[in-house]
Amino acid sequence: MQKEMCWLPRLGADGTKILHLRMASHEHWRPYTCFPQYAVPDYQVPKGSKGWATYQKLRLEGWILVPSAQATSQGLETVA
Repeated sequence: MQKEMCWLPRLGADGTKILHLRMASHEHWRPYTCFPQYAVPDYQVPKGSKGWATYQKLRLEGWILVPSAQATSQGLETVA
């Protein structure tokens, strides 16, 4: 089972992208904050990317980054 990450717009937001995760390719994308077992605190940088610290941690652990265009074309929209 391959764990995946993607930068997708936050639901109800202005299009600002945040990190989303899923445990398997058939699942819906969920914001990284829904996974407290994997998420780490965000860096305290004004206007910094939400999820960047988590992305760096998970990338080192072998998670795969899926391009945003590919994720949105799969039809598995995000869930909160």
